Amino acid sequence: MAAVSELVSGLNAELVRLGYRPSTMVWYRGCWRRLEAFFASRGVQEFSLDVAMAWVDQASGGFFDKEQAGTLKPTDVYLFRVAAMLDDFAIHGAVLRRYSRTVDKLSAEQADTLARFKAWLQGSACAVSTVRAYATVASEFLAFTDTRGGLASLGVGSIDAFVATLAGYQAKTVEHKLCALRSFLRFAVGDGLVEATVLEAVPAAKSTRQARIPSVWDPADVTKILQAVDRGNPCGKRDYAIILLITRLGLRGVDVKRLRFADLDWPDNRLSVVQAKTGRRVQLPLLKDVGWAIIDYIRHGRPQADCPQVFIRHTAPIGPFSDQDHLHQILAKHARVAHVRLGEERRHGMHSLRHTLATRLLEAGTPVEQIAEILGHQRAASTGVYLKSSLRLLAACALDPDAPASGARR
Repeated sequence: MAAVSELVSGLNAELVRLGYRPSTMVWYRGCWRRLEAFFASRGVQEFSLDVAMAWVDQASGGFFDKEQAGTLKPTDVYLFRVAAMLDDFAIHGAVLRRYSRTVDKLSAEQADTLARFKAWLQGSACAVSTVRAYATVASEFLAFTDTRGGLASLGVGSIDAFVATLAGYQAKTVEHKLCALRSFLRFAVGDGLVEATVLEAVPAAKSTRQARIPSVWDPADVTKILQAVDRGNPCGKRDYAIILLITRLGLRGVDVKRLRFADLDWPDNRLSVVQAKTGRRVQLPLLKDVGWAIIDYIRHGRPQADCPQVFIRHTAPIGPFSDQDHLHQILAKHARVAHVRLGEERRHGMHSLRHTLATRLLEAGTPVEQIAEILGHQRAASTGVYLKSSLRLLAACALDPDAPASGARR
């Protein structure tokens, strides 16, 4: 492991190269000085994550106790990121994407490569969402290889190093990133940018699509969360309408963020949106409670902003949500207020509300094809996975081992 001072010096140079803001660098350097002093007080010269986390625990006034109690503050998490970033830089020699949105700052040549890759995907009739998602991973990979001589020096070792950075992600995320990486390298091989041998170095990720069980909420918990939202303030009005839209209509979070005033057909009580994932337009009934929640927000909660999106940020700069704004934080905030437990054993983002709606519709006897249309699935087979999330439906599928098979010979 490298000496702390050498590691800090290398990370400092890399963050400057990536274009981190001077004010951000001042903060990091202050943290590094305190961290180095802590290591020196312990008589430790080489970097150790255990010692770094001991510093985090001390600097935050009890990081681990706060984590256990669920009282961590953003400043505490930032200190943890300082230690984790140093550890990742020591292992991978690069700043990983999860620490900053500026990590994928590309050179003009890299940007041109990325643009040609996107055009290649579009020429292969890939969905808009696929082009966007794969391009994001490709930009991460290009930024990563920049610390290793770029694509011209790409070898099996660089592929292995990038794959190692995916440790700790959920299996579905790893599967997605490896698929995107394989697609980008296939393009790069065809374009003469890399050797074909590097494509063979990308490990296969076993698909878990049909193996996973969707996370669903107890309907009573969803009701408690909605009731806990303070609709007397502007943010509460917005959050209530957002949660209700996903809970009652099953919209994806990205489609809620991009919802425009023009998508609302008030005379016919309909909502019509072009889905970001599929590019298909879906029309859904604008239910009374959903409609009134949106009206309440527009009239009494939405800040003045000259943009077509219905839901916007309430903190500066006021404007539409970006693709990096994750709405699950809204749900988690109100779940804590409602004292609804958010366990680590299941995902509890906005998408789980879609899972919940689909499961309840199945239990109510709604045909799978109709549910697929409501959720905007391109194939009804995608909707079948929700059979696994209902114990009642699974029980109905159980076989009686003592019952004779239909048509069996005696």
